Amino acid sequence: MSLRLSTVILPHRRWHEGGRSAWQRAEQLGFHTAYTYDHLSWRSFRDGPWFGALPTLTAAAGVTDRMRLGTLVTSPNFRHPVTLAKELISLDDISGGRVTLGIGAGGTGFDATALGQEPWTPRERADRLAEFVPLLDRLLTEDAVSYEGDYYSAHEARNIPGCVQRPRLPFAVAATGPRGLRLAARHGQAWVTTGDPRLYENGTPEQSVQALRGQSEKLADACAEIGRDVAGMDRILLTGFTPDRARPLQSLEAFVDFAGRHRDLGFTEIVIHWPIPDSDFAADEKVFEQIAMEAAGRLG
Repeated sequence: MSLRLSTVILPHRRWHEGGRSAWQRAEQLGFHTAYTYDHLSWRSFRDGPWFGALPTLTAAAGVTDRMRLGTLVTSPNFRHPVTLAKELISLDDISGGRVTLGIGAGGTGFDATALGQEPWTPRERADRLAEFVPLLDRLLTEDAVSYEGDYYSAHEARNIPGCVQRPRLPFAVAATGPRGLRLAARHGQAWVTTGDPRLYENGTPEQSVQALRGQSEKLADACAEIGRDVAGMDRILLTGFTPDRARPLQSLEAFVDFAGRHRDLGFTEIVIHWPIPDSDFAADEKVFEQIAMEAAGRLG
């Protein structure tokens, strides 16, 4: 399987002041998928403009034709499966079946407290995700769903006509721990990772590759437990959070080297951040566009 190259466009620009043009340019550059973060605010962008993921993706669907669209990632921090399913079915319809849902347990950032609750522990986040994903799966594949769980309920929730993509739009499940990887194996069409966060500050690229190899092996084990062939599952690396940081975007050669090492680990899709000046995602736009247009051909 050839390596796909995708991008993530943060929702920090007004639509008519550069937002729309970024999504259109992403399609022109040939990216497989353009994702956006699904947060209420995020890190250093908290005190600046930040727009909602699903309205942004809906607008992007209206100004693109071929490129896939998605979230990296949606979480239970401020979402409910019933309302999320209705919005996803609508987005899948508007886009003509081009949506991928990246989904994960969420973290302890601003989303975790914006609704007034205390941040959930890692176990609590995992518990919620373990209930959230199967219920969302049902809501996107069945006409009517009733369910009573520990955290989520649905009472005769109707989702007609369902997704354009059948049996539903694909899930890309972000996970590194055992429970999350089992959830990805059972419900995901793809698996997402950012690497091992413990290595970000002081680790080396070589240690990161080893950690990612270990994660991939655990995913394969989780698939084997349920009789699934991991070879049929897409594996997505969201870059920018490994010890390499921004170095792969410094030149085409640097990126081809980085992407090739991760392709050899079994990754099928590499996601790079759209450049944002004066941020952690600053990069030379000309180099970024060269990577977008030429890297896939170099990688095969």
